[in-house]
Amino acid sequence: MGRRPENTRQKRNPTTDHGQGRQRRRQSNAERSAYFARREAAKVLRCVLQGDARRRAVASIKTLVYGPSVRNKKATFALVCQTLKYLPILKDVLEAAKVLNGKWKAITLAGDAERFLLLRKDDLQAALAQLCARKKVKCFADLLLQDDKSFVADASKPRYARVNTLKLDTDSALHVLGKQYEVRKDDVVPNLLVLPPGTDLHAHPLVNDGGIFLQGKASSMVAVALSPEPGWEVLDACSAPGNKTVHLAALMSGKGKIIACELNKDRVKLLEETIKRSGASSILLIRAILLDPSCSGSGTAAERLDHLLPSNRLAQASDAADNQRAKNLAAFQSKALAHALSFLSVERVVYSTCSVHQTENEDVIKSVLPLAASLNFQLETPFPQWPRRGLPVFVGCEFPYK
Repeated sequence: MGRRPENTRQKRNPTTDHGQGRQRRRQSNAERSAYFARREAAKVLRCVLQGDARRRAVASIKTLVYGPSVRNKKATFALVCQTLKYLPILKDVLEAAKVLNGKWKAITLAGDAERFLLLRKDDLQAALAQLCARKKVKCFADLLLQDDKSFVADASKPRYARVNTLKLDTDSALHVLGKQYEVRKDDVVPNLLVLPPGTDLHAHPLVNDGGIFLQGKASSMVAVALSPEPGWEVLDACSAPGNKTVHLAALMSGKGKIIACELNKDRVKLLEETIKRSGASSILLIRAILLDPSCSGSGTAAERLDHLLPSNRLAQASDAADNQRAKNLAAFQSKALAHALSFLSVERVVYSTCSVHQTENEDVIKSVLPLAASLNFQLETPFPQWPRRGLPVFVGCEFPYK
C-alpha cells in the first residue's frame, strides 16, 4: 500500500493573520477617512465658489469647514485650502486636457468623477507638462512654488474664545482650558479668554457642546457695546452665523426676546445650528437693534482666508473694482442703518462692520447723523478705555490715537 502524501498546505499563523487583518482594516479606515474628506471638501468648495461668484458668501471658509456636519475637519480644511490656492493651475490643466466637456458633466452627476479623472491620467499629466514648459519651470514642484501665495498667519496674534455664560461660568472655563493651555481673561471684553497664538480649539469638548465660542475680540465687542439688559427686546438685523446673536442672549441671561434676521436660507441653517449649540431660547419684538451688515470684510480677510478666493485675485488686479464694491456696500449700509433708526420703539442702535475702510465706517455714520439727530439719537462712547476711535471726520470721533 502506498504512503499517503503529506498535506502540502501551509498552516495558518494566527498572529501573522491577525496582524495583516489589522493592517488591512487600518488601511481601509484611512482610505474611508480620505474618501469622506474629499466629499466634504467638495461640498465646502461648491458652497464657497458659488457664494464668491455671486458675491454673497454663505459663511467664511473656516465656518463652513468647522461646522458640526463636517467630520474630518483637519483633512477637509487642508484639501479646501490647497484646492483654492492652486485653483488657477487646476483649471489650466483640466482645460488643456479637455476634461471639462459635456461628458464630464454627465459623469460628475453620476458620482464617478474620481474614476473618470483616473482614466484621463495620461492626458492630465501631458497637459501639466505643457503648462510647466509654458511657465518655464523644470517640474511640477517648481510650478507650485512659483504660484504659491499661501497665507502665513501672524505668529504674534493671540487666539480668543468667548465663554457662553448660558452654559458655563468663566472661572470654570479657565480651569478646564488652563490644564492644557496658558489662558487669561481679556482686559476689555467680559467673559472673553485670551490664548497663545496658534491654539486650535475647534475639536475641544467645550466648543462642541457650546460652552465656549471661538469668536474674535472685535466681534465680541459688538454685543457688549449694545449692553442689553435682561428682559430687553432686541433685533439682530444681520445675524448669521449667529455668534453675536447668542452673545446677546448670554448678556441678557436668557431673559427677554431677540429677533434674529437672515434672508439667505443656507445662512439660516448656520444660524439655527449656532443657536441650538448655545442653548439660547429668546426671540421677538423690537427695542434695541444690533446692525452688523454685509461689508467688504477687509478687516478679517486674513482670518477668513479670503485671499484664497477667486474674487480676491480679480480685486488685486483692479483696485478700482475693489473701491467700487466698497462704495456699493456703503450705500446699502447707510440705507440699512437709516432704516434701523426709523423703528418707532427703538432706543439704542449699534452699527458695526468687519471692514477697515473709511467708506464703510466713518462715512456711513456721518451720512446718517442728521437723520439720527432729528430722531433724538446721540452718539455714545462704549469701551471708554479703548484708545482708538476711528478717523476724526465728524464730531464725536476725535478721540486721540495712542
